[in-house]
Amino acid sequence: MKSKFSPLLFLASLGAGGISVIPFAFLNYTFPHEKGLIKMAHIPYDTLELWQGFLFRFLEATMITFAVIHIVLSVIFFVKLVQWMREDGYKKFIENPLANSAILAPFISIVMTMNVMIGPARYFIPSFSDNLQLFMLPALVFWGVIWLLLMRMEIKLLKTSFEKSFDISKIHFGWLLHPFALGMLTVTGTGIAALSADASVAHVAAFMSVVSGTMGVFLLLVKMITLFKSHFAAKGLPERQFLPSFLIVVPNITLYAISAFRLGHYLERHHGAEMGAYFLIVMVVAFAFETWYLAFGISLLKDYFRRHFSKEYYVSQWGLVCPLVAYAVLGSFVYNVFVPNIALYALILLVTLAVVILFFVLLGKHIKCAKNRGGSNLTCY
Repeated sequence: MKSKFSPLLFLASLGAGGISVIPFAFLNYTFPHEKGLIKMAHIPYDTLELWQGFLFRFLEATMITFAVIHIVLSVIFFVKLVQWMREDGYKKFIENPLANSAILAPFISIVMTMNVMIGPARYFIPSFSDNLQLFMLPALVFWGVIWLLLMRMEIKLLKTSFEKSFDISKIHFGWLLHPFALGMLTVTGTGIAALSADASVAHVAAFMSVVSGTMGVFLLLVKMITLFKSHFAAKGLPERQFLPSFLIVVPNITLYAISAFRLGHYLERHHGAEMGAYFLIVMVVAFAFETWYLAFGISLLKDYFRRHFSKEYYVSQWGLVCPLVAYAVLGSFVYNVFVPNIALYALILLVTLAVVILFFVLLGKHIKCAKNRGGSNLTCY
């Protein structure tokens, strides 16, 4: 019996991991603390104002809850992925240039697991946070294995797209999973390069990150130009299941901006470079771009949200979570390097609350459809 499985389901585990990282980034870049990444021991709960105490406990609960959800969903989906890859349909899927980009979602999710470990998990575990440097070499080895597997898969998919003929007018923004995967790979590698005190580990991580990063930026530019050209040649908006992918540009921009930010720290730490305003320019330009693009994307989806979102469930709807996660995370960086502003502080928290609600709405719809209980109020695809 063939299983009904889509690798795009990993966008759910990815989204959960991303939500768990938001509070960590928020605390790390908005709350003054000792040098290095923030950890639980840095928070002086006895001296916090009442509202801060409630807020920080909520953020910590969010980190724990969504880190656990991320791990649980990842395990469940990887079991199903392995089963699905043994079926005949997988070979046809991987040879279809219009659909095979979805196989990159599991890679993005597993790299997100590393970010969950370095961020939320390290925040709560003193033995981890106090001995972070001991984990840099193992992290590089683990990340290096994923790097090799993902680069191999990317080249295989690109080779397929060059060899197989397909109707380019049918491409959609889901194609941006290619640079998305490479961006997630790169942002983790540059994190190792920036954090590691061992120059050899940092140099290897930096070089490998530049390889994957330049490939990702190239594909992002080529695919965005192709996608917009294809869209303007078509009539109207694409089919509804492809609409959420309009916003996948946002997490792409966030990942490459943070990668550039971390490379700057690597250059300062290991090459004595003075980056100065570089950090501000990279973060603010990326955040400014995301602000108007997110507003543009939501305006395109306004009718979809009003008429169809609550009545239908597509796996691709999980693609709506990542853009909000990316915007909140990048906002925390901007708060730190630009102007600490109460409006930006509130905006990050508002987006965080919105994405938490969105996640549970989608999870509820997914569970209903998985149990064949969509009914007359919910159509499952």
